[in-house]
Amino acid sequence: MDDHVGDILAQRAKLENGAAAAIFFSILFHASLSAIAAWTAWHRASNATTAVMMIRFAQPPPVAEMTPPAPIAQPIAPPKPVEKPKPVEKKKTAPPSPFGKSTKKPAEAPPSPKQPSNPVTQQPAVAEVPVGGSAVTALEGGDFPYTLYISRMTTLIGSHWLRPQVGDQTTAIVYFVIDRDGAIRDMKLETSSGNGLYDRAAQRAVLETSPLPPLPFGYNGTYLGVHLKFR
Repeated sequence: MDDHVGDILAQRAKLENGAAAAIFFSILFHASLSAIAAWTAWHRASNATTAVMMIRFAQPPPVAEMTPPAPIAQPIAPPKPVEKPKPVEKKKTAPPSPFGKSTKKPAEAPPSPKQPSNPVTQQPAVAEVPVGGSAVTALEGGDFPYTLYISRMTTLIGSHWLRPQVGDQTTAIVYFVIDRDGAIRDMKLETSSGNGLYDRAAQRAVLETSPLPPLPFGYNGTYLGVHLKFR
C-alpha cells in the first residue's frame, strides 16, 4: 500500500513538473511574441515619414503711400499787347487874369512854346531900385502894357527876397521866363553881384515865388521874359 501511495505521489510530482515547464515555456513564448511585435511596431514607426502640413498665411501687400498728384502746369497765354492811347494834344490855355483886359482876341498857344529867335525887348521905365527891393529892367515876348501885373509880380518876389548883409550898392540881375499859366522856367543869373551868397539869395527869391498868377488874358504873347534887378 505504501508503494501504491508513493507511485501516486511520484506521478503527481511529474505532472506538476511538466505543468510548470509548460507554463514557463508558454510565458516565454508569449513574451517573445510581444517583444517581436513591439520591435516591429517601433521599427515601422521609426522608418515611417511623418507628413507635416505647412500652413503659410499670405502676407498683405504693402500699402503704398498716398501722395497728392503733382499740379498740372497749364500753359499761360502771353498777355496781349495793350495799345497805348494816342495822346491828345490839348491847347494850352490859361485862366483869365485880373490884371487888365483887352479887346483884342488872344492868340492860341502852341503845344510847346518856343522863344522867337529875335525876341522883342521892351524897356520899361525903371525908377531907382531901393535897397532891399527889386525892379524890372527889361521884358521880352511882346508888347506888355499891364503895369498892375508887373507890380504884383515884384511884390510877390520881394516877399521871398532876403537880402544878405552887404554894401548898399551891391546889385544882381536875374533872368527868367513866365509861361501863360504863371509857371517860372529857364531862370539864370544874368549879372552877378560878385557875392555868391547874394546871387543865390536873389535866385532863390524867384524860384520860391513860382508859380505866379497867369499872364493877362489880353496878352498876345506865349510867354514873358523878365530881367529883374535886385538891390
